Amino acid sequence: MADIENCDLKSLSPLQLFEKVTEQGEKVRALKAGKAPKDEIDAAVRMLLSLKLSYKTATGQDYQAGLPPRDLASINNGTKEEDEDLVDPWTVQTSNAKGVDYDKLIVRFGSSKIDTDLINRIERATGQKPHRFLRRGIFFSHRDMDQILQAYENKKSFYLYTGRGPSSQAMHVGHLIPFIFTKWLQEVFDVPLVIQLTDDEKYLWKDLTTEKAYEYAIENAKDIIACGFDVNKTFIFSDLDYLGTSTGFYKNIVKVQKHVTFNQVKGIFGFTDSDCIGKISFPAIQAAPSFSSSFPQIFNGKENIQCLIPCAIDQDPYFRMTRDVAPRIGLLKPALMHSVFFPALQGAQTKMSASDPNSSIFLTDSPKQIKTKINKHAFSGGRDTIEEHRKYGGNCDVDVSFMYLTFFLEDDDRLEQLKQAYTSGELLTGELKKVLIETLQPLVAAHQERRKQVTDEIVKQFMTPRKLAFEF
Repeated sequence: MADIENCDLKSLSPLQLFEKVTEQGEKVRALKAGKAPKDEIDAAVRMLLSLKLSYKTATGQDYQAGLPPRDLASINNGTKEEDEDLVDPWTVQTSNAKGVDYDKLIVRFGSSKIDTDLINRIERATGQKPHRFLRRGIFFSHRDMDQILQAYENKKSFYLYTGRGPSSQAMHVGHLIPFIFTKWLQEVFDVPLVIQLTDDEKYLWKDLTTEKAYEYAIENAKDIIACGFDVNKTFIFSDLDYLGTSTGFYKNIVKVQKHVTFNQVKGIFGFTDSDCIGKISFPAIQAAPSFSSSFPQIFNGKENIQCLIPCAIDQDPYFRMTRDVAPRIGLLKPALMHSVFFPALQGAQTKMSASDPNSSIFLTDSPKQIKTKINKHAFSGGRDTIEEHRKYGGNCDVDVSFMYLTFFLEDDDRLEQLKQAYTSGELLTGELKKVLIETLQPLVAAHQERRKQVTDEIVKQFMTPRKLAFEF
């Protein structure tokens, strides 16, 4: 039996081995907590030691909880590709004009692909047509979404958690992506939602005062509310504000802080000895909303309500840490759904930046500004001349206007027609840009009208700790 197990272990990747060790560690803890028979505990411990040895043999590193093997390419191949994508919570870079290789990222991060079977299961569970972000692979990766669906199918509730780092007063259209999808998830599943505004993070990382960071949080909250969330089902909170009022929230922060070492956060987030201690402790603050006991007013103090987090995949390191520490503090692991990055106007090598006005279509832009930015700055997949374009066609894989339409054009048939026409050369770059302009101008204008209706009193209602329209 041991030989078979060892043979099986040799076929596993470093990341799979890491996950096996983590799972077995949780099993040992559960057996000990449940006072299982000694021989059963001893067998589980032997398996744990065997897995740790296999992990060290494969990686040359001792297993460390919460610290998955970094740079899988170098572990598996012995070399690091020079053009490998750089993805972390603060930086997204790739040398590929098509953007980040998300299939490789799934392997590197150890998540699971959102495949057709999962999308069909979501459709069956909700009785609703899948959102275009699912149909088009914009939300492409997940962790434990199958568990969320199983619980939902068994009439067990869950809740949603997403967030926003308020680094500027105005948000851009790329910032809407997680909120558009989260709103759809909330509506089709009918579940509570908490939205974290990490103004404390922006104070720590940016040249901002706490007052300015909080001011940005309030302004960003208005844009989030303008997406159409239901005040009776949604709680929006500022870390600088809520942390001082919720004992449940702070208790969970402290529990996470106690069980994650400085060495682990350095490995996960790349912190250095010269980083302020606020940065080092911040990941615990982003982890805390993953646990229902952080919101006693909503969940009646219950700790067993599972959380689903829709977010861009650059936020995944925070929640890999969270998922590792959760069983060690007696709480449930959050599930995740990851989105691709919304590209800058200049191309898909980076994500949009709120600090560069020409990289983004802002929610404050006028119709004229939108038109000018797209015509002047949107990277084209077209040919150098009309003659060449008619002959060889355009490249939708690198054309930013087409990429933006995959996010915002609802009609699948229309999108496919545009793709065929552009690829064949029938549709010119200027004509494709015109379609995008005509799509974004009314979308942004409608958002601006809704935002005008969001008063300070409405913001206060959303941000007041309270019971929501659910019984727990």
